[in-house]
Amino acid sequence: MDKLEIKTSIGILKPVQDVFENIVNPQKMSNYFIAESTGPMETGKTVNWKWPEFDARFDVQVKDVRPNQFISFTWPAESGESMLVEITLEELPGNATKVIVTEKEQPNNEAGIKWLKGNTEGWANFLACLKAFSEYGINLRKGAFDFMSDD
Repeated sequence: MDKLEIKTSIGILKPVQDVFENIVNPQKMSNYFIAESTGPMETGKTVNWKWPEFDARFDVQVKDVRPNQFISFTWPAESGESMLVEITLEELPGNATKVIVTEKEQPNNEAGIKWLKGNTEGWANFLACLKAFSEYGINLRKGAFDFMSDD
């Protein structure tokens, strides 16, 4: 295996249109993932995200948004290169949604394995926070990473 790729998923007991809106709408996303964004995720747009725990901002280049189905964007990796993230939404029986996050790709070496570990952990956290917010209106992220703060 020459390249490493992250792929993680979760089921959310809410309709696909609600979950989609929670991902693309910055007012919703700020309840579980980012602190703020310069705008909604729309095909061809660049948005700037700020994190709640860190004094860090960076540009997210939105590649493709298909309502209630798919979102893709690139964002900067620690190495400085752009990483492709794809979020696929699948409608499930009972008005539920499967969310699949894929992030591509790094070489299969020590740096790549470090990226795989850290970002897989991050995407699993994103999905858990998305589920908690979508189903119960809970912000699991609040206070979760204060110990890592730049302050």
